[in-house]
Amino acid sequence: MKVVVEADGGSRGNPGPAGYGAVVRDAATGEVLAERAEGIGVATNNVAEYRGLIAGLRAAAELGASAVVVRMDSKLVVEQMSGRWQVKHPSMQPLAREAREVAAGLGSVSYEWIPRERNKAADRLANEAMDAQAGRNRPGADRAGADRAGAAERPGVESAVSSPSSWTGAMGEPTRLYLLRHGQTELSVAARYSGRGNPPLTEVGRRQAEAAATRLAKLDRVAAVVSSPLNRAAETAAAVGRALGLAVEPLDGLIETDFGGWEGLTFAEAAEQDPELHRRWLGDPSVPTPGGESFDVVHRRVRRARDELITRYGGRDVVVVSHVTPIKSLLRMGLDAGPSLLFRLHLDLASLSVVEFYPDGHASVRLVNDTSHLG
Repeated sequence: MKVVVEADGGSRGNPGPAGYGAVVRDAATGEVLAERAEGIGVATNNVAEYRGLIAGLRAAAELGASAVVVRMDSKLVVEQMSGRWQVKHPSMQPLAREAREVAAGLGSVSYEWIPRERNKAADRLANEAMDAQAGRNRPGADRAGADRAGAAERPGVESAVSSPSSWTGAMGEPTRLYLLRHGQTELSVAARYSGRGNPPLTEVGRRQAEAAATRLAKLDRVAAVVSSPLNRAAETAAAVGRALGLAVEPLDGLIETDFGGWEGLTFAEAAEQDPELHRRWLGDPSVPTPGGESFDVVHRRVRRARDELITRYGGRDVVVVSHVTPIKSLLRMGLDAGPSLLFRLHLDLASLSVVEFYPDGHASVRLVNDTSHLG
């Protein structure tokens, strides 16, 4: 697999409070495969640039990349790693050695200088890491914190639990996603694959949606309600939106897996129709359904949707109404878990889960498959 690593680092003072950011993209499509960011204390710009490079190379190695193009706006790092300039400064020599050691395990690695305006994604991550390190939250975060504190004092208002930063090291205000699975449909009653088909909610499903909406209406700092555009999710989200007084925003990335030729079939029927493919699909997330999607494709699609939500609503709370696979994918990102989670985690209809994503890259899963509001 060939990837592009975009890396950047910065220091506010040079030396001063410093941080780095790195983005790994698919070389063919430009799709973001991984992001890394960290505040590194007091350091120089050049040290931060090298730390960003090392983080990007390590992320590429974790993805199994065999060819890497590194793009940075640091002329110094590019020229030194290309072998055209010597590494003379003592503080840079061990970092350059470390970068070369990581690169040696990747096969082909080349370096390209780019102007700063073409390195905006990595620059943004580096600045967010420095902001988080300094304890500066994103716009609206101070107000959100005040809202949360006030909620804790009001009986009957569900407030957020305390931050995990004291024991995980997470820094900054998290983007908190309340993940709500849609209510019941006829296909879910019959336990049939329900992907891009568009069945409406049953009467039971509508009651489930209203019960979930009543619970979520107790939250007082929700910035948005975002939903898969499919009917069953959109109907569920509409109930939540009414309860919170918010318009529902559709987001295509939250749509369910495309089950292709298995749409509407039971597990047993799909296994009987395509026994070998069905067996491989259950064991390999890169295998697509007949005419549909693989779980790997869904995971990348949902990651892009998550990143879009963080860009729009960083540091705030968002209700996300979606389906089994996208919700499991978001929880998988929060847990930094492998694809086996897809087969080992159960999510009930209209269940609620909660995951937080911090600006420094940390994450915390707070709740999974809670159906207490349906009792």
